[in-house]
Amino acid sequence: MNIGFLSTRLAGTDGVSLETAKWATIFRRLGHHIYYCAGELEAEGPPGMLVPKMHFEHPEVMWITTHAFGTRTPAPDLYARINALAEELKSHILRFLDAYAIDVLVVENALAIPMNIPLGVALREVIARTHIPTIGHHHDFYWERERYNVTCIQDILDSTFPPDLPTLHHVVINTPARESLRQRRGIDSVVIPNIFDFARAAPGLSAFARDLRGQLGLTDDHLFILQPTRVVRRKGIELSIELVRRLREPENRRRLLGKEPVLVITHRAGDEGLQYLDELQERAKEAKVPLIYAATRFAARGGILNHQKVYSLWDAYVHADFVTYPSRYEGFGNAFLEAVYFRLPLLVNRYSIFVTDIEPLGFDVIKIEGKVTDEAVEQSINAIMDPVRRRHMVEYNYYLALHHFSYEAITPQLQKLLTACVVSR
Repeated sequence: MNIGFLSTRLAGTDGVSLETAKWATIFRRLGHHIYYCAGELEAEGPPGMLVPKMHFEHPEVMWITTHAFGTRTPAPDLYARINALAEELKSHILRFLDAYAIDVLVVENALAIPMNIPLGVALREVIARTHIPTIGHHHDFYWERERYNVTCIQDILDSTFPPDLPTLHHVVINTPARESLRQRRGIDSVVIPNIFDFARAAPGLSAFARDLRGQLGLTDDHLFILQPTRVVRRKGIELSIELVRRLREPENRRRLLGKEPVLVITHRAGDEGLQYLDELQERAKEAKVPLIYAATRFAARGGILNHQKVYSLWDAYVHADFVTYPSRYEGFGNAFLEAVYFRLPLLVNRYSIFVTDIEPLGFDVIKIEGKVTDEAVEQSINAIMDPVRRRHMVEYNYYLALHHFSYEAITPQLQKLLTACVVSR
C-alpha cells in the first residue's frame, strides 16, 4: 500500500518526527511505500509534499494560535481566518492524497494537540468527506498542556482534537492517554509505545564525529553529561544543572578522578520561547556549572551546514558518559529509550508515564522525584565510575527494552492496525 504520513513538521530531532521515521521503517519492511506531507521536511527524507502553512511557526498559524488561547473572547475575525486557512489546507491535503495514491493516511499528532488549528479542521473535514482509512498517532493531547487550558475555541477542540470518525483509528503512546481519551471523548484507542531499533547494533565512533568533543571544547578530562531534549520548561533541565553542580563539589570531583562534569544540551530552544533557556544559562552561571547549549551543532543527520560540521544526535550519545532525563512530563520518553539503546547510565525524574508504563518493567536507572538527593548523586558517581555496576545496569536495561520497545515487539500491532484500516475502507 501507499502510506502517507502528515504532520506540522516531519524533520529534525523532535519526538514526533523521530517516531514517525521509525513507523515508516517498519512499514517499508512490511513492503509498503512511504510518503510525507508537512510544513517542514528533511531534504533526504521520503518523497512527498512540502506545505509551509502546515507548520506551526507559519505567521498566520501563529496569529491564530495566539488569539485562540489565553482568552475566553474570540477576536472578531478569528473563526473566519481559521476557516479560510482550513479551506486552503484541505486542497493541499487532497492533492497529496491524489498525487501519491495514498491508501492509508497516518496523522502524526496534528489531530491531538492544536499547534495548527486550521490543519486539524482541514484534516477532520477531509477524512469525513473521503472516508480515507486514517491512523491518528496521538503523542500528547491538548488537555495535558497548561498553555491550552484557557481558550475561546472550545467547540473546535471538542470536535477536532481528535475527531470521532468511522475511518479514523486512534493510537496513543501510553496507558493514561488511552484512559483520558475514553473518559473525555468516549473514544477507544490502542496503546503503541515509543520504540527503537534495538535489534540493530548501536553505531560506534565514526571518523566524521571523532572530533566532536574537541569541537564542543571538551577534552578527555571532562565528563560529558548529556541532556538530549528540547529546551522547554517541562524538561526540568534545572535539575540536570543541580546534579552537575553536586558532582563538581570537591569530594565528588576526587571520586570522579578529577574529571570535570559538563552539561551539554543537544536540542533547540524556541518552541515555547527563549525565556527558559535564558533562565537556565543564568542558573548555570550562578552555580558555576559549565553549560554548553549546542543545538546548532546537532541534527537528525550529520554533515556540513553553513561551512560548519553538524553532528547527528547519535554522535552525542556515542561520546557521552552519562545521560540526564529529569522531565516533569513526557508523552512517553524518547530520550529514555535512546540512552538505553546506547548503553548509557541515566538519571530519570519519575514523571507520570515513567511510573505507569516503564518503571513496572524493572529498568535499572537512577531515580529522583523533583529534586536531586544525596542518594542520587552517590548512585550517579557509582554508575559513572564503577565498571561492573555500569555494565550490569546498561546491559540489563538493553535486554528489557529489546523485549518491550523494539521494532519487532510492535510490528504485529502495526500489522493489525493496517488490517483494521483496510477492513474499514
